Amino acid sequence: MVTITGATTRDIRFPTSLDKTGSDAMNAAGDYSAAYVILHTDAKHEGHGMTFTIGRGNEIVCQAIHLLAHRIEGKTLEELVADWGKTWRYLVSDSHLRWIGPEKGVIHLALGSLVNAIWDLWAKVLGKPVWRIVADMSPEEFVRCIDFRYITDAITPEEAIEMLRKEEPGKAQRIKEAEQDRAVPAYTTSAGWLGYGEDKMKGLLQETLSKGYRHFKLKVGTSVEQDRKRLSIAREVIGYDKGNILMVDANQVWSVPEAIEYMKQLAEFKPWFIEEPTSPDDVFGHKQIREALKPYGIGVATGEMCQNRVIFKQLIVQGAIDVCQIDACRMGGVNEVLAVLLIAKKYGVPIVPHSGGVGLPEYTQHLSTIDYVVVSGKLSVLEYVDHLHEHFFHPSVIKDGYYTTPTDAGYSVEMKPESMDRFEFPGKEGVSWWKSDEAKPILEGERI
Repeated sequence: MVTITGATTRDIRFPTSLDKTGSDAMNAAGDYSAAYVILHTDAKHEGHGMTFTIGRGNEIVCQAIHLLAHRIEGKTLEELVADWGKTWRYLVSDSHLRWIGPEKGVIHLALGSLVNAIWDLWAKVLGKPVWRIVADMSPEEFVRCIDFRYITDAITPEEAIEMLRKEEPGKAQRIKEAEQDRAVPAYTTSAGWLGYGEDKMKGLLQETLSKGYRHFKLKVGTSVEQDRKRLSIAREVIGYDKGNILMVDANQVWSVPEAIEYMKQLAEFKPWFIEEPTSPDDVFGHKQIREALKPYGIGVATGEMCQNRVIFKQLIVQGAIDVCQIDACRMGGVNEVLAVLLIAKKYGVPIVPHSGGVGLPEYTQHLSTIDYVVVSGKLSVLEYVDHLHEHFFHPSVIKDGYYTTPTDAGYSVEMKPESMDRFEFPGKEGVSWWKSDEAKPILEGERI
C-alpha cells in the first residue's frame, strides 16, 4: 500500500521572453512556466505533475493545486486507481471549487497537474512508462478510466469498448513499433516563432530539415504582407514536395470573417491547416471557417486552449475541425484526454497534440503513443519544440524525425531539483534567477 501524505507546489518560470521563444500573434513575450506539484507518500516514490502557463498567474494555479490536493491526502494510490473514472469524478466534485470552474479555467489546469502526478506516481510504483500502463489495459480497464458524464450523446462506454476491441488484434505489432521508436513522427515549431528574425527562422528551418523533419509550423497573424514574406522563405527552404508539410498558427487572433479572408491570401503556400484561427470556444466559428477554406485545401485545427472534453465533443461531432489538438494538462489530465481520443476515433478526426511549452513534449509523447498503439491504430504527428528539455530527468528525444518512445517509469516530467531552485518564482535570494539583475528587464516591464 502506498499512501499519499501531502503535496508540495512550486512556481517555476523560465525567462523565454528575453529571446522571444514562444512568441506568436497573441502572446508576444511569454515566460514558459510550470505550476508544479510533488505528491509525497509513505513509500520511496513521489508523483510529479505540472501544468503549463506563460508567466503571471502561475501562482494562482499553484494555489488551486494546493486546494485540490487536500482531497487525496491520506488516500492510498491503490484506492485512487482501482476505479479511475470514479476518482476523477470525485476530484471535480468539491462544490466550492467547482463553482469557480466548473471543469475549466484555473481550477481545471490545477486538476490536470494533480491527476498527471497521480499517474506519474502509479507508473513509478509499477515500474512502467505511463503509455505502457494504458497499452497493457484491457478495453474495459481503459474505459473505466473515464468519466463519461456529458459525453454519452457522442460516445457510450459500450461503444468505446467495442472500438478498442477492434484495435486489439494489431496492438502487439504497434507496441513493437513503439519500442523501435517508430510510433510518433515529430513536427517542429521551433523555427516559427514570430519574434525570430528572418535569418534565424531560415537557419532553423534548414537545420530541422537536415535532421529529418518533414512537418513545419509557422506562427502567423501580424500582417498579411509579413506572413507572406515569412511563408515564402519557408517554402524556399522546404520546397513544395509532397513529403514536406507546412502548417500555420494564428493563436486566436482573428474574428471569423478575418480568419477566412486572411487565410485565402495565404492559400498559395498550401498550408495543411490553420491552427486556432479564432476563439477556442467558438464551435460555430470554427465550422464556418472550415467550410469556407475547404475549397482552398486548408484544414482547421484547434485544441491547445480547449478547456474540456465537452468543448472537444462539440468541435468534433459538429464537424468544426479537421485536426484535434489535445493538450496534456489544460484538460483534466490523462483521463480526460483518453475520453477525447475515443471521440476523435469514432468521428475520424486525427489527433495531433499541442506540445508548444515547457514539459509538454515530455507529456504528449505518451499520449500520442497511446493514441497510435491503443486507440486509432494510425500514425499521426506530434509537435516538438527544442527548448528547456535539459531541465528534466527524462527529456523527450527526437531521432530521425521520430520521438524516441519513453521507457523510464513515470510520466517523464520530473524536473531536476537544481532547475526548480534556480527558476522558482519569486525564489530565494542568491539562488533564484528571478532575484538576479538579469531578471530586472522582465520584472520592470511587468509594472508598465
